[in-house]
Amino acid sequence: MSQNIITQEELSLLIEQTYKVEKEFTELKSSYAHLQDTVERVVEFLPNAIWILHDDNKMFLQNSKARELYSLYENLEIKIEDYEISFEDKSYLVKSSTYKDKKMLSATDITEQKRKENLATMGQMAAHLAHEIRNPIGSISLLNSTLSKRVIPENIPIVEEIQKSVFKIERIIKATLMFSSGVKANKKSFSWQKLQESLVLSCGYYGYSKEIKFDFLVNDFQINGDFDLLEILFTNFLFNAIDAIELDEEDTGNIKISYIYDNDLHKFYIYDSGVAIENKDNLFQAFKSTKVKGNGLGLVLSRQIAQAHDGGVELLDDEKKCFGIYIA
Repeated sequence: MSQNIITQEELSLLIEQTYKVEKEFTELKSSYAHLQDTVERVVEFLPNAIWILHDDNKMFLQNSKARELYSLYENLEIKIEDYEISFEDKSYLVKSSTYKDKKMLSATDITEQKRKENLATMGQMAAHLAHEIRNPIGSISLLNSTLSKRVIPENIPIVEEIQKSVFKIERIIKATLMFSSGVKANKKSFSWQKLQESLVLSCGYYGYSKEIKFDFLVNDFQINGDFDLLEILFTNFLFNAIDAIELDEEDTGNIKISYIYDNDLHKFYIYDSGVAIENKDNLFQAFKSTKVKGNGLGLVLSRQIAQAHDGGVELLDDEKKCFGIYIA
């Protein structure tokens, strides 16, 4: 019987080949680990939630956003490719694709996009209604003005109440049309006292039943801004303050405006003694009011007007009912 004898040379060659295969395997394993790490990093970097599944729907890979939305994942329809789903007061766009034995699901938060779409639709509808209402309200205002000159003295308060109601409706129409068309400031220099005098008249015209003390500014200074827009901005806050005092249990109330000039900004602070703000999450959100009879546009427009003057508005202290208004 013959025996196969491996020579020293063959053994050395075999060992060399073994090391070579082992090196190639190590390099391949390292390359695969690097590729897997790269894929995981890419998946993690994506702004939406990503789930990658085996063909038996068991989890293969997911990013941190997907882990945060595990409850959402449990409600997904894996067999449906593209659809929208509402979950925990948010909207998500769900997409899926299959490659070989893997299935990828992605969920993108489109809540803000949907909100803007809804706002655009509501804005268009509101603008259309405002246009339709504007003409008859103008006629009522004109007729009421004529009536005030002919009515008997005993009925004058009724005519005044009608005019105050018309005034409020006209403000709503103006705010709605301005919201739909956008805020553009036509800036000119004017004195604060001129604006303040107009604010005092508007507050008297707005009407209120309680005794309210207005603590306005004594000093005067120049502002470079759009007079009409700034009048809307400040009256929005003042009228909100009046409404808050009207809802309060106290028979009297206080509204105060303080002022400083700092870092090239006119900084105004408005306080009132009325009821606390409800639904603070709705502040500065269009068509979401913080009060029962609001239309949800006043504070939104106020912020837009302030921004058009390179400034802003914010709630500084809820308990003291203090808002900051900043104008450049």
